[in-house]
Amino acid sequence: MVDTKKLAVVLVVDDEPAVLETFESILEGKFTVLTARGGVEALERVTKESINLVFLDITMPDMDGIRVLRKIKEYDENLAVIMATATDSARKAVEAMQLGACNYITKPFDAREVLAAAEKALAQEKLRKEVIYLRSQKEEIKFDNIIGKSKKIREIYKIIEKVAENDATVLISGESGTGKELIARAIHFNSTRREKPFIPINCASIPENLLESELFGHEKGAFTDAINQKLGMFELADEGTLFLDEISGLRFDVQSNLLRALEEKEVRRLGGTKLIKVDVRILSATNVDLKQAVQEGKFRQDLYYRLNVVPIYLAPLRERKEDIPVLVDHFLKRYNQVFRKKIEGLTQEALECLMSYEWPGNIRELKNVIERLAALKDDGIITHKDLPFDIFVNSSLAKNFKAEGGLKEAGKDFEKKYIEAVLERVGGNKTKAAKILGIHRNALFNKMKSWA
Repeated sequence: MVDTKKLAVVLVVDDEPAVLETFESILEGKFTVLTARGGVEALERVTKESINLVFLDITMPDMDGIRVLRKIKEYDENLAVIMATATDSARKAVEAMQLGACNYITKPFDAREVLAAAEKALAQEKLRKEVIYLRSQKEEIKFDNIIGKSKKIREIYKIIEKVAENDATVLISGESGTGKELIARAIHFNSTRREKPFIPINCASIPENLLESELFGHEKGAFTDAINQKLGMFELADEGTLFLDEISGLRFDVQSNLLRALEEKEVRRLGGTKLIKVDVRILSATNVDLKQAVQEGKFRQDLYYRLNVVPIYLAPLRERKEDIPVLVDHFLKRYNQVFRKKIEGLTQEALECLMSYEWPGNIRELKNVIERLAALKDDGIITHKDLPFDIFVNSSLAKNFKAEGGLKEAGKDFEKKYIEAVLERVGGNKTKAAKILGIHRNALFNKMKSWA
């Protein structure tokens, strides 16, 4: 469950103890309040502690508030700062706003004004994080989006229902294209975190030297190209879900840092010194056998056990072929809308071809095939002759080839069945068939004569 008692950390900076006490009495209970009696102490706390908001006095003896503001923004340009000013220094307050302060309040303080300013600043910061990611995943995902009626899919429905009720760490395994991210989205959008961000990251698609920065963020100047501060995926996913796809692609040192983040619930940006508390649920996925990777010394055993609290295995499409008709119907409806077509469906023979094919690319491959068919087909019914050549021929062989007899006889039988499938695909045109087979037309005729 999300910790609803997690309080934002507010730093109050003023050289007058009475002012600090006033702020503490106003903010206590709603925020975690830290104090600093000058600019030097304030900068030290900002660089060493995880702070969400700063109330900063403009006039202080050791360091002017405007100078402190500049230093804060140089270190963390996204940290919200509210200036506290006397009425006669309103001009400086305007200058502070131009330098990046989000608001200012005037002395003497009104408790309601202070609370309203704090809540508004923190709400703007949360919105800023959401805008960074664009929140494109905001659509609600129901179980209806996981298409299938097989026993294996029904079992996964039950697991999703159970794990959506809690914050258990889930490891989703299965071949590429089986729909692992869709399962992760279903878990998130049916959980108590559904209103918070769902952040997916493909660990295998990001260059190794950038992956740690993507996960944990970096400070300005942390490395050559770090010209600005960057929030990591852990911070962007705060109170939500982080989905780590292709988790086996992590380097050992990154695995170590990930394990620490999971156990301590805090991260440190590259080049930074302070620890940042995060409340993130972790879902991960892999298309390799992680247990075997552990045995081979390619994956940390302690991280594997930390990720594999609840395992979900997505069977390949070839092991649940009863799902193919409903998937075909689902994708055909979708692409009829996309391409503004009125394709009525598939002939029985075309559907049998799809059912006979092994689908090495799983659901992703099936989806792409239906998209291609819908794009190229005029309104009407899709026949077996409309199917891609490799699917048509391979499915024909699977249906007609019988594995019996000696190897020599089997080779001849396979060749005959293959040629017949190619001929059927090109409507009996022997010239086209010979070209596809890579042989001369006369050679094709001679083979066909030998069958008689």
